[in-house]
Amino acid sequence: MLVLKFGGTSVGSVENMNNVKDIINTKEKKIVVLSAMSGTTNALVNISESIKNNATEEALSAIDDLYKTYTSTIKTLYNDETIEHSVLGFVNTVFRRLGDAVNKPHTTLLHNTIIAQGELLSTTIFNRFLNQKGINSQLLPALEFMRIDRNNEPDNFYIKQNVNRLIDALPEADIYITQGFICLDADGELSNLDRGGSDYTATIIGGALHAKEVQIWTDIDGFHNNDPRFVTNTKAISNLSFDEAAELAYFGAKILHPQTVMPVRALNIPVRLKNTMSPKSYGTLITDKIHGEGIKAIAAKDNITAIKIKSARMLLAHGFLKKVFEIFETYETSIDMVTTSEIAVSLTIDNDKHLDIIVRELEKFATVEIDDFMSIVCLVGNNIIYHPDTPELFQVLQDVNVRMIAYGGSNNNISLLVNSSDKLETLQKLHRYVFETHSVLA
Repeated sequence: MLVLKFGGTSVGSVENMNNVKDIINTKEKKIVVLSAMSGTTNALVNISESIKNNATEEALSAIDDLYKTYTSTIKTLYNDETIEHSVLGFVNTVFRRLGDAVNKPHTTLLHNTIIAQGELLSTTIFNRFLNQKGINSQLLPALEFMRIDRNNEPDNFYIKQNVNRLIDALPEADIYITQGFICLDADGELSNLDRGGSDYTATIIGGALHAKEVQIWTDIDGFHNNDPRFVTNTKAISNLSFDEAAELAYFGAKILHPQTVMPVRALNIPVRLKNTMSPKSYGTLITDKIHGEGIKAIAAKDNITAIKIKSARMLLAHGFLKKVFEIFETYETSIDMVTTSEIAVSLTIDNDKHLDIIVRELEKFATVEIDDFMSIVCLVGNNIIYHPDTPELFQVLQDVNVRMIAYGGSNNNISLLVNSSDKLETLQKLHRYVFETHSVLA
């Protein structure tokens, strides 16, 4: 069994749906995980926000615009009137549900229900498209097996039991189509795995079924050695280890959800990143195997807040760090980078939701300085901290104000904190040095 995930762009047009159909129409059995059609989730989030702000007319107008997009797609996609009529009936039901939501009190459950409609739409539309083409596919409803526990972690036992039960109960099929991103919570209420969570859905299913391979299909040829949005002449990386891929995803490489490799790495199930628009390209294969040493890729993570916490005493007292980290744990705020000196600790966070109350707690025993508009630039590769040319990197950045350095916490990662205004220059300078001038590092 293979598990293939396709993102919103891959199912965002009739042409792209045909491409996906050609990719998955092979003899090997597979589960296909779909995101919402491109633009849909953003539109649904905006509709939810309009409802929250009591902007009723704005919400209704956005719902109508989205409805027109879907009806237009349906008329182009189907040539079987019976199937078209059936799908249009489903779409009408979904949009009536959205219209009814406009007059309801805005809650987290209502928000989750609204944004879940994108995946429910895309999977139904695409499954019926495959049926029209004579392909034996079945809809595998994610809400009947995908669940998270009270720690917002996958309930793996529940998922494994129920996905297998559901497959056995459905008619035999070559392809099972299911929704990415959406799930139930521990109380059985509709929830989700956060933005980009369809990747995570795919590897959770892959782990539950002990799949032969999980493939993540998107609109780029795998992991690139730098961010192609900011740097020219980037190249796809053919092979990465699970550790390298996890570091890159966490520190800003947008192609992969940060938690994607976690459900499959212990089972050694390969993850392959492929380009829907160029299916013959090799992409990136992620396994437990290590291929070479040195820097393989550079990524950047934005919206970072740096916090400097200075002890009220002349030296860091016993228990000081424990108190600091307990405050961040209490308010469920993850820390990315940490450095310490004699009387201070500096750290970074990427979620400032609870920043105000965290600062108030810290100020009970320390002075606190906040710097926002920061970015983390991360260099990733096997054993890079031991590579003889790595220290020269810091000479390349002598004109960049590097605020913090995390070096040695991981053999595969060096992280630099810079002002966001310096991010572009930092990425470009490092790229020229690592991959053009001194390619021995790569």
